[in-house]
Amino acid sequence: MLRIHFTPEDFARIRVVTNPDPFWEIVCSLHRLQTSQGRWAYADWFRGAWGPVSATPLGRAVRRLLVPLVPRAAYFPDFLTPYEAMAGMKAGAAAILDTPASRIDHELRLLDGVSGTTAWARGLVAHERRRELLGLLCAYHEAVIAPYQDHMAAGIAGERAVRGRQALDSGVHGLLAALTTTARWRPPVLELDYVVDRDLRLDGRGLCLVPSYFCWRTPIALAEDSLPPVLVYPLHDTRRPEPDCPSDASLCALLGRTRAAALQALALGATTSELARRLGVSPATAAHHTGVLRDAGLITTRRSLNTVLHTLTPVGAALLRR
Repeated sequence: MLRIHFTPEDFARIRVVTNPDPFWEIVCSLHRLQTSQGRWAYADWFRGAWGPVSATPLGRAVRRLLVPLVPRAAYFPDFLTPYEAMAGMKAGAAAILDTPASRIDHELRLLDGVSGTTAWARGLVAHERRRELLGLLCAYHEAVIAPYQDHMAAGIAGERAVRGRQALDSGVHGLLAALTTTARWRPPVLELDYVVDRDLRLDGRGLCLVPSYFCWRTPIALAEDSLPPVLVYPLHDTRRPEPDCPSDASLCALLGRTRAAALQALALGATTSELARRLGVSPATAAHHTGVLRDAGLITTRRSLNTVLHTLTPVGAALLRR
């Protein structure tokens, strides 16, 4: 079990990332390659993204070099998921390159004690080997993560909308209590099912919540308590939806295939551009569908500066639950 201890100052410093963290998605996707658990939820990713790559030189390098570095175990090195990566791939890569050799050596020794290390991994204390690592990570991300970028971004936008509504409706306590299906909020401690038994004391530093497309069921925290606290947890909808229509034929018959898919996609909230990416249509077409759904009383639209956020009304939510 993971027990996260909050102080009053921490409640004011809870935030949710605005975009997918590229290095956490890399690590979590590598974990997906090492187990059959949850494979049904990522079946299209295995076929459409990883499948064509698996037999290539890149795929072989991933299995030989990257998988041993991030085993699906009680520990993998923290330096592979730098806090700076929340600002994007470039910032994260720079942080990995700038990590002190002494820290990398320490973390690799910890890894060696848990699952063993390769000679290639032990060479990461050198800058040139880290450049080689970053080249491989970037190539892997471009080949198998980037094709899902729009979907992941839309999912995180929806997640932020849900968490925002929870905070407004029931405060931070309600947000933490509903964070994951394994969360148990016993103020001031958040308990989560975890791979090891540990306590994480925030001590006024706050907590950055990182919803992840490739994280499956069990949340992840950095192993080193002195690093900025983050909690990586699964997006609620880990299965990539079909782009054209939900499975409910009666809803399709009532609203039309694309409009029914739009209503489902808005269950977590989305902007017009995010909805367009989810449906594979132009923003103008997405705006037309949201206009029809809004006129029917199924969604509501709020504008904040240059952003328009669409969410379900109680009637729209009831229609999906029927």
